[in-house]
Amino acid sequence: MQRPRTPLLDRVKFPSDLRKLSEADLPRLADELRAEMIDVVSVTGGHLGAGLGVVELTVVLHYVFNTPFDRLIWDVGHQAYPHKILTGRRARIRTLRREGGLSGFTKRSESEYDSFGAGHSSTSISAGLGMAMAGALKRLDRNVIVVIGDGAMSAGMAYEAMNNAGAVDARLIVVLNDNDMSIAPPTGAMSAYLARLVSSPLYRSLRERAKMFSKKLPKFFSDKARRSEEYARGFLTGGTLFEELGFYYIGPIDGHNISYLLPVFKNVRYWGKGPVLVHVVTHKGKGYLPAELAEDKYHGVNSFNIRTGQQVKKKSPEAPSYTKVFSSSLVKEARYDNRIIAITAAMPSGTGLDCFGEHFPKRMFDTGIAEQHAVTFAAGLACEGFKPFVAIYSTFLQRGYDQIIHDVSIQNLPVRFAIDRAGFVGADGATHAGSFDIGFLAALPGFVVMAAANNIELMHMVRTAAAYDEGPISFRYPRSEGIEKELPERGEILAIGKGRILREGDRIAILSFGSCLQAALAAADDLGRAGLSTTVADARFAKPLDEELIIQLTRGHDVMITIEEGAPHGFGGQVLHFLAGYGLLDRGFKIRTLTLPDVYLGHGSRDQVLSRCGLDHQGIVRAVFTALDRDMVIRKC
Repeated sequence: MQRPRTPLLDRVKFPSDLRKLSEADLPRLADELRAEMIDVVSVTGGHLGAGLGVVELTVVLHYVFNTPFDRLIWDVGHQAYPHKILTGRRARIRTLRREGGLSGFTKRSESEYDSFGAGHSSTSISAGLGMAMAGALKRLDRNVIVVIGDGAMSAGMAYEAMNNAGAVDARLIVVLNDNDMSIAPPTGAMSAYLARLVSSPLYRSLRERAKMFSKKLPKFFSDKARRSEEYARGFLTGGTLFEELGFYYIGPIDGHNISYLLPVFKNVRYWGKGPVLVHVVTHKGKGYLPAELAEDKYHGVNSFNIRTGQQVKKKSPEAPSYTKVFSSSLVKEARYDNRIIAITAAMPSGTGLDCFGEHFPKRMFDTGIAEQHAVTFAAGLACEGFKPFVAIYSTFLQRGYDQIIHDVSIQNLPVRFAIDRAGFVGADGATHAGSFDIGFLAALPGFVVMAAANNIELMHMVRTAAAYDEGPISFRYPRSEGIEKELPERGEILAIGKGRILREGDRIAILSFGSCLQAALAAADDLGRAGLSTTVADARFAKPLDEELIIQLTRGHDVMITIEEGAPHGFGGQVLHFLAGYGLLDRGFKIRTLTLPDVYLGHGSRDQVLSRCGLDHQGIVRAVFTALDRDMVIRKC
């Protein structure tokens, strides 16, 4: 399909070019920018709906403010594709989320226009406040603009930052991008007029004079006058909450009408001291009918046909995905036990718990983007005898780590953690990689830490977690389709801390934890052809370790390889600590621990990246031959 014609956009390489256009050109530029973004994502896939919703806002912010000197921060960053196109990256925009290409989120190392990198939600106001205070300390006449969605405002961190900003009277501009209509009613010319009025210097000057006058009145009348003015504006605009946090509230404004946006942001540009919140109402998927009509507004898509909106279907998996197996297994267990509760933090469909909610709507809770609250909420349920399953992606579980320690682990409460997206995740890159959960959970006393080697093992672990009441327990699984095609009706209860041997040999031992088991089995085939008889074991547990199994592997083999799809100091670290403590390394036993490297990995194909990290069968074979100080010579069948 032919690319859209974009004569105005072709003239804009950087925001400085954008500012040379007349205001009358901006609506047409926004139309071209929207068409370009649709064309790009139809090829690359990625986040579409959020970016379409902020096209006009992006144009206006870069037109009014002097970026990159003025700092512009996008919360999460998945809505920043239009921003990337306008900030010198249009030539590379079709490399989005591809190995060696542009990140799907904002990234400081990618452009000076990306003031703050993100992949997790609700960090923007805190970062913006830090930048605003830094600007004040440097005596810079600099604006800091933060764009945060109404969904991200469900996280407590956003309110902590706003409370702090109001207390220090920081010069900070927060743009609340309300794209679910969850806060304000539909807006029109009257609300735009009111927004322009209350953001104008004249109104603010009159307001300040009235405040000075009211201070001369007795305190009772002074307080009443102040509150009357704030609540009067709050009644008209809905901004009372933000006023109480110390922000001057403006809005709501139609975020797709440039003639409404321009005068407000021009007024705000010279705001001076004190934080201000501009409430902008937008629509995800705006300007592309298939996205507007879709329930998820095309939040995340594969490549698609622009004319029809039909997404390219991936090859149908031969086995159900790990997420689907977890979801169906939990539903089955919940039928047997009405104490099972499912909890997620704004990811019901991503974790598969939307299915659980359909079957058990009163036992399913979505806490919003509030992982900390989700964990402690689960702890409270566990105190009362319920069996909470907290399903959170590995990368997001990091956000609730203090609560895992303080509220769950110290009290030894039986909260079950289902850790999706564990390991390398592909196109979302470092911010979403589930690299660290093995290490940070195995460090906690009394925690049971499991990993599923295939989808049947995941079924076993769901049932095991449901049956386990001695303390906290977790199980991790990757973002991929499963291995086994034929699944049992129900999982089995595993013996805590016991692994299994799948293949027996007498020279090499491969001890796999989780998703690397298939690579271990393939490596054993290669090693066998090289004349090296190989044992393959599935550890199942990083904590408690199967000590008997580990001793057996060390005493009956020349070399042991541990392998896991996680950061260093995880499962392999647990094994090394055990071996050293029992003196099993004193006689020169050879062991190699294969993990993800000690770096933050960029986005790319999962299989290719894991291969480069040495976490495929060839990487295992190389590690064995290196340990034996031999060259790799493998006979082919």
